[in-house]
Amino acid sequence: MAIVHFPLKLIGRRMLAPSVGHYQFVRDDGQPLDFVPGQFIQVHFRYADGTPAKRSYSLATIHDHALAPGEAVEIAVSYVPGGAATALFEGLPEGGHVEASGPFGRFCLMPGDRNARYLLIATGTGVTPYRSMLPQLQSLMAERGVEVVLLQGARTPAELLYGDEFRAFADAHPEFRYVPCLSRELPPDPHPDVRHGYVQQHLGAFAPDAAHDIAYLCGNPDMVDACFEALKGFGLPVPQIRREKYVSSK
Repeated sequence: MAIVHFPLKLIGRRMLAPSVGHYQFVRDDGQPLDFVPGQFIQVHFRYADGTPAKRSYSLATIHDHALAPGEAVEIAVSYVPGGAATALFEGLPEGGHVEASGPFGRFCLMPGDRNARYLLIATGTGVTPYRSMLPQLQSLMAERGVEVVLLQGARTPAELLYGDEFRAFADAHPEFRYVPCLSRELPPDPHPDVRHGYVQQHLGAFAPDAAHDIAYLCGNPDMVDACFEALKGFGLPVPQIRREKYVSSK
């Protein structure tokens, strides 16, 4: 199947963390972008010498797929000092365009899943796909009583991407537990579910169990590998551990 390229127009941006921006685009060719939460797009550009380049970004967009595919396209972009993609995004004016393709990927909730609980584990921008999954998770919690634990790793509270949204979602949905794991600095008055350390250090407290759990791992490759081995150690078979590694590119 031919890969479709399309223009995206920037309509808004805000900083999520000191070095991560949230970018809101619309597809600017009159077509919707339908996607399955967990998928990503690729943004195409050229290096200064004209060489083609591309970067992959998970879709952070929340929309109700039951109504109609939307035109909104939201991504989180990590700024890498001296990075070509960083220069592209930092220099993009509102109303400016980038070329994109997609959606791609299979890091998605599967329709045939019958698990009692999802363990969603992320560091950095690896948490982005879980934001787009929130409406799906809400439906699954209502329809079959599934429970969800989101363990999000960051160094400091300021680096918890979408943390306020996840906390608000957890407050509104008792089946959803949000567990920030902060390796360097805790907030002054932490929520009882805030942990000190790395996500892989706190996984065991949730007693992963092959009979009940499906786990998703997204983010730093070292974290993904460590959690993958830990989950196998708890007896989870490999098909119940779904992984996506984020490698930082300039």
